[in-house]
Order: sequence, then structure tokens, then C-alpha cells
Amino acid sequence: MQGKQLTEKYNTQFSERTIVEKIQVLVENHAGKVIFTTSFGYEDQVISDIIFKNNLDAKVVTLDTGRLFPETYKVFRSTLEKYKKPIKVYFPPTNEVEKLLDEKGPFSFYESVENRKECCFIRKVIPLKRALSGNEIWITGIRSSQSDNRSEMQEFEWDPVNEIVKFNPLMGWSIERTIEYIKENHVPYNVLHDKGFVSIGCEPCTRAIRQGEDIRAGRWWWERSSNKECGLHSFE
Repeated sequence: MQGKQLTEKYNTQFSERTIVEKIQVLVENHAGKVIFTTSFGYEDQVISDIIFKNNLDAKVVTLDTGRLFPETYKVFRSTLEKYKKPIKVYFPPTNEVEKLLDEKGPFSFYESVENRKECCFIRKVIPLKRALSGNEIWITGIRSSQSDNRSEMQEFEWDPVNEIVKFNPLMGWSIERTIEYIKENHVPYNVLHDKGFVSIGCEPCTRAIRQGEDIRAGRWWWERSSNKECGLHSFE
């Protein structure tokens, strides 16, 4: 069955099932080829908790860009300690990072959108493609209210760039529901969330948002566009 047909099938057949049930069917239908990428934010920690405590056979991986907050590494460690389950790390290619810094220095991403996207591509997109290679289902922590771009996504989508079916189990969740789950289930979380950091990425590119600001305002705040993505969830 083609990717687009499969997404239509799952969007129709899975509508009344729980997240656990959906992932269980996916790992049965796509044995050894279901992967979840986590950046250890609220949403990703919810999904990690669901996968780990239900012993669902999905691979859990993370992308280490080399520019993460210390707090992110701490929640990474806390997650490993709580669940005693592996989380595989993917790094950007050393030669590409070295070339970028040799030619443009450590903060080229502040200079233009093109430079920022170049850095994101090297540090995020390249290792992501390596992580997704050979897999058929990609589980993400995307919620529809995170940005205008994400509000148009469905629970199951075909990603033509990575040629993989994306499953966004928290698509209909609010931030309030997400936080409630974290608290009720005693899930480790990034303490930066308590300091106004809603979306947490690389340290030089992330700040806390101010009252009344858009949820994505803290990412690449020096750029004017309201539709800001790093390339991981863009179909271009």
C-alpha cells in the first residue's frame, strides 16, 4: 500500500482508538520500523512515557545538535534513570559542522534566514534523515496549536521528503492537557518550561516567551516570520 493510501487508512480506522492502541497496531504492522524522535520537551516526554511504560516496541531516538541547553541533557538523564530504556543519539556530521564554523563562525545563524536554515540542516535535518532511514512510521510530538503551519496537519500524514508516514498522536491535545499528563504521571520534564520556555531547541536560538506572545515566538526570535520551522517538519 502506498504511503498516502496508508495515511488515509489509518486516519479513518484509528479515530476511536487510544494512543497506546494505535502505537501497538503500528508496531505490529510495521515490526522494527517504527521510530519516535524526542527533543525532551513536554509533548515528547508524554509520548516517551506512553511508549516506555507500556513496553511498546518503538525505537526512541534523539538528535544532539551540539548546541543544546544543559537542562535538556538533565531531563535526558532523568528519563533514562526513570524508565531504564535506551534512547539512541544521532549527531550531525563532524566534517559539515567543522566546515560551517571554519567558514562562518559559531553564530552565523543570526546573520540571515539562509544561514540559520543551513545550520539547522546540518545539525538537525541530516542526522534526522539518518535516523529515519529504513523506517516506515515516524512518531512525533507535534500539536496543532504549536503554530499556524502545524494546525493544518492531520494525525497521520505522508512525509514526501523523508518518504515516511508521520504519526502525530498529540495533534488534538492542548498545552494544558499535556502539562496535566506530565504532572499526574510524574514524568520528568525540562525545568526551562517553568521559566517561560514553551518550545525548547538549541540554546543560542531559544528564549522564553513573554505574556501574550505566540507559542513559537521564542524560537529564532530575531526572524520576523510567524511560520518558523527548522526543516524537520516541512514538506519542502
